[in-house]
Amino acid sequence: MTERHKRVLIYCHDTFGLGHLRRCRAIAHALVEEDKDLSVLILSGSPIIGSFDFRARVDFVRVPGVIKLRNGEYTSLNLHIGVEETLEMRASIIRHTAEIFDPDLFLVDKEPLGLRGEVGPTLELLRRRGTPLVLGLRDVMDEPAYLGPEWSRKNVVPALKKYYDDIWVYGLPQICEPLAGIELPESVRNRITYTGYLRRTAPPPSPQLAGLGDAPFLLVTPGGGGDGEALVDWVLAAYEHDPALPYRALFVLGPFMQPELQSEFIARAAKLPQISTITFDARIESLMVRALGVVAMGGYNTFCEILSFNQRALIVPRTEPRLEQYIRAARAQEMGLVRMLVDDGVRDPRVMATALRHLPQQSLPSQVVVPGLLDGLDSVNRLARNWLGRPRRASRMPFATAFGA
Repeated sequence: MTERHKRVLIYCHDTFGLGHLRRCRAIAHALVEEDKDLSVLILSGSPIIGSFDFRARVDFVRVPGVIKLRNGEYTSLNLHIGVEETLEMRASIIRHTAEIFDPDLFLVDKEPLGLRGEVGPTLELLRRRGTPLVLGLRDVMDEPAYLGPEWSRKNVVPALKKYYDDIWVYGLPQICEPLAGIELPESVRNRITYTGYLRRTAPPPSPQLAGLGDAPFLLVTPGGGGDGEALVDWVLAAYEHDPALPYRALFVLGPFMQPELQSEFIARAAKLPQISTITFDARIESLMVRALGVVAMGGYNTFCEILSFNQRALIVPRTEPRLEQYIRAARAQEMGLVRMLVDDGVRDPRVMATALRHLPQQSLPSQVVVPGLLDGLDSVNRLARNWLGRPRRASRMPFATAFGA
């Protein structure tokens, strides 16, 4: 009989932007790098998951996409069907994938029960099988005054008690405590481990670098771009106001920015000789390594990359619909890791131009010593190894039995 190698299944929350996918991909790559016999499968509805490279023994299942609108409602991304039908299909695919793939560890990203509870049936299935269940959380979720009622409405705390063996927070408590202010039983709090931030490594150079030459440049990135128009507009306005700004700028607008906004920004940038624009680069890390400094909104992954590549950064966080980016940026500024510029709604181009001029003179993040700051992937490997090393606790139904054949 062929030896059965260990398997990890990752549920990737995917309704807005790139952050969750990029975090799950980084974790998957670290896991297979550590264990040459391990396979990792990612469940995601991201429409651009196929644009990324994946290492050997990492693969993905693409479920029908759902997107969160700015009013907080959800809709099917591409299919002309109701969101309830889409969610029913997603839940079925997730559960059947878990049933057949039969993971030795199930890692759920951000949403303890998945989008509108779609992971609940899978958690129940795997709990009965004795599969270790782990919830992974970024360093900041939202302001406690908002997160508490949201989790209460979603009935999250009972799910944490019932299902999860471990909760991994990809950050440090001295920077942010994502569940501060949430009433949790002591049994749940005892399952929380702070891993440190997830260190990133640079991929092979992006083809975009060939067109940039050797001149220094600022990298301007609103992440996925779905809510990044204010940042892009403000930085472009600074260059329009002050053509003497000494540094070139490369804007990566993001694949989820509305096409009409992309076109407008590209047209404005074409009139500025210092500005280059692209929509998306799956190897944006290599651009960040080369940059003189970074201007960003400060989502989790961008923050990890700023720390990993020791980049000076100007963070312009969004404050709607969540305060996540603002909370992270404000705390990081207090510690001297980045500089924050708050969007006051006026967006004076002179203020931004001044900040851009000062950016290359900022202190480097590495000048602030924070023990364990970037130990996240090492910690995840250690924690995963602990669960994967345990004997399987329940027999699995064979495929034919599971489907009633």
